[in-house]
Amino acid sequence: MRVLVTGASGMLGGAVARALAERGDEVTVLQRRPSGLGFREVLGDVADATAVREAVAGQEGVVHLAAKVNVVGLEADYVRTNVVGTRNVLEACTASGVGRLVQVSSPSVAHAGSSLVGAPAGPADPATARGPYARTKAQSELEALAADGTGEVPLAVVAVRPHIVWGPGDTQLVERIVERGRAGRLPLLGTGAPLIDTTYVDNAADALVAALDRAPEVHGEAFVVSNGEPRPVGEIFGDFCAAAGVDRPTRHVPARLAVAAGDVVERLWSLRHRDGTGQPPMTRFLAEQLSTAHWFDQRRTREALRWTPSVSIAEGLERLAASFGRR
Repeated sequence: MRVLVTGASGMLGGAVARALAERGDEVTVLQRRPSGLGFREVLGDVADATAVREAVAGQEGVVHLAAKVNVVGLEADYVRTNVVGTRNVLEACTASGVGRLVQVSSPSVAHAGSSLVGAPAGPADPATARGPYARTKAQSELEALAADGTGEVPLAVVAVRPHIVWGPGDTQLVERIVERGRAGRLPLLGTGAPLIDTTYVDNAADALVAALDRAPEVHGEAFVVSNGEPRPVGEIFGDFCAAAGVDRPTRHVPARLAVAAGDVVERLWSLRHRDGTGQPPMTRFLAEQLSTAHWFDQRRTREALRWTPSVSIAEGLERLAASFGRR
């Protein structure tokens, strides 16, 4: 299959592109800077409709990962990349006769801040999603699924929501946790006991490839993907630190205090960083994520995509430790 992967310079995007190529697909990648992956490459922004049309032309399938993923910043920047970028991909797919699109989304599109325990993939809701990232990803998922079946060649759209993806080379989650742990700035919120799902990067990539293959049969639906091994948030973050040779966090902060403090810090940060740059030490969204349970029923996902994780959390942690030069 001829497949375009957007956002291939990221950890997950690169893993998807490699997985497709390894099985013999002809891969094109689109991102703003060179990926170094060695595939046909179109450099550009997904918010640039011309660049998107160039990349999509001649493709049979698209895996759309490109997104603005921070937790703070100007709402307009999130709209530009996540919403306008997705619209450009959808328009290019229908105009070029692409038959399959995997829209990479996030479980946060259906998370209103309360605990999710064995939850299904609920409907995306921009009105209740927390923060500009979740709101714009919810909007883009809704628009992608609304495009299912459109075009002269009907476009089969599948939305996949990988949950907390991590692995060697991860700069979005693991690196930040390890850096804060090394600096002694990684408290556990509340008890640190709420259960959360995570997804090892190879499993997430395999699930996205499976979604591309299964799109003609399961299109029009959203699926949450995870390892299906819920663990206490304090334990999994401690495991990340241990893999890097950093002491596990032991200090606790009351969850309600962290949520309130995160709200204040986020507001002050926005006033001082009007350009949307930087990363505050805490936000309300992060505090809620770190102090509430969120894990998901994987039965429908595995049945529909005909996919199961191949790498356990234990094996993933061994690989992570090896990447840090530790056993």
